[in-house]
Amino acid sequence: MSGSPEAPEATDPGPRSSAAGSDRSPLVGQGVWVILPTYDEADNVAGISAAILAALPAATLLVVDDGSPDGTGHLADQLAAVDARIRVRHRPAKQGLGRAYLDGFGSALDGGASVVVQMDADWSHDPAVLPSLIGPVVDGSADLVIGSRYAAGGGVVDWGLGRRLISRGGSLFARLVLALDPQDLTGGFKAWRAATLETIPFDGVHAGGYVFQIEMTFRTARLNGRIREIPITFRDRRVGQSKMSRRIVIEALVVVVQLRAEELIARLRGRSTPGVIAGSAVVAEPLHEPRNDGPELNPALTPDPIPAHLPAPASEPELR
Repeated sequence: MSGSPEAPEATDPGPRSSAAGSDRSPLVGQGVWVILPTYDEADNVAGISAAILAALPAATLLVVDDGSPDGTGHLADQLAAVDARIRVRHRPAKQGLGRAYLDGFGSALDGGASVVVQMDADWSHDPAVLPSLIGPVVDGSADLVIGSRYAAGGGVVDWGLGRRLISRGGSLFARLVLALDPQDLTGGFKAWRAATLETIPFDGVHAGGYVFQIEMTFRTARLNGRIREIPITFRDRRVGQSKMSRRIVIEALVVVVQLRAEELIARLRGRSTPGVIAGSAVVAEPLHEPRNDGPELNPALTPDPIPAHLPAPASEPELR
């Protein structure tokens, strides 16, 4: 396919506010940004975009494309040209799912989002669930909502035994090592309160694929963030190839242990604040007291540098 048409220059949205629009109450998507990373999703991007905006008509959809050779970015530009709710961020090459999400999160926060959703572009996550997913964030009862395959009522479809064992085993391993409560730590269908994302230092996130999902929930939990799970049915991608690999699984195991080790080392050094670990330092204040129960981007963005608040890109594996 031909390259993306020339797009107007993006305007500077200005500095982020710690409130990040948290005083607004999104109605059918108002104030909600949906981040949709893509790599070779030409067969899916149009349909999934339409379904997302049908579920949340007032939302902003940000497609973050990693230089897809199949022309996904060009197709997204065409969608943005006829629908002002769609924005496109072009990245020069495949740099990992976690990095794409962090890039998209930064753009959403800069754009004044009050709720930020992350989801896959391959139909594994059902757009019809979006209103239920954002509900607890909108009503103020949660800082992070996880669309959970393993909560009561959730499940997976069209997975073989091996993949089921890897997914369930990965979540269980992370729960035990990191002492976390959520049942599904490796899923990527989530809704965030924007002010919660503001407290997480992006430059301290390992930003891999599989492990990115675990780490972001870990950091939120360590800030005493209110985390809820709602049951979803996860379906294997309709078209295209899964991006799961053995390397991604090994990376996840290593980073989970590393996160726990960093936390223990910080405690031994006397850093007892309940903030999260960023590199070798504990940063940020908790979002809540511990509980006893437990402006404007242009419609199509031309290739541009990663925002200054993100670390330099690195080549990383991706998970879908």
